[in-house]
Amino acid sequence: MARVAVVTGGTRGIGEAISVGLKKAGYTVAANYAGNEERAKAFTERTGIKAYKWDVADFDACAAGVKQIESELGPVEIIVNNAGITRDGTMKKMTRSAWDDVMHTNLGGCYNMCKAAWDGMNERKFGRIVNIGSINGQAGQYGQVNYAAAKSGIHGFTKALAQEGARANITVNAIAPGYIDTDMVAAVPADVLAKIVARIPVGRLGKADEIARGVLFLVADDAGFITGSTMSINGGQHMY
Repeated sequence: MARVAVVTGGTRGIGEAISVGLKKAGYTVAANYAGNEERAKAFTERTGIKAYKWDVADFDACAAGVKQIESELGPVEIIVNNAGITRDGTMKKMTRSAWDDVMHTNLGGCYNMCKAAWDGMNERKFGRIVNIGSINGQAGQYGQVNYAAAKSGIHGFTKALAQEGARANITVNAIAPGYIDTDMVAAVPADVLAKIVARIPVGRLGKADEIARGVLFLVADDAGFITGSTMSINGGQHMY
């Protein structure tokens, strides 16, 4: 029976590439999404991957979502915590709600999802968790104290949880993408984007499929000796 993988924020951008990559590799995939029902429906029609709606910042919704997926597809053995939002602004302009929204979704979502599946993974003595961090959680970024703090927190969360899961064959790793050619990056003004690309040694933006390949490597059954690691996929922009 194929292992069941849940990808949060799994119907667009990097999340869609991860969902599709896992399906092609033979996993049974459930893609979580938060809001855009039309886009999620189109994703399912295009890929054949079922989409499930809930907000990862909601603890009870995550527990219910995992329970529903397990009743329909089987035990959740792989989680990819990809869901994330931005509410950028300098400290002078940043509101408390902008801070809370990003922390609750980007970092709190990792806790909520891991908590929902943790007992089952321990009972079965198998689990693969991949948390999507960011180059900006490693290097910082002007106007993103909330986002950088949340993504940096993901890297620490990963190292700590990896120690708890190791004896039960549960690996917990992170991927820190650099600037990837997604809708979010496409919204950056052209002159600013050109300056970003100029700082990337390979001379281009990354592709979502390149992040998906990293996920596939880390969730494999034979990747059990890799845990607590952060894989940087950023074209050499930040070597950490």
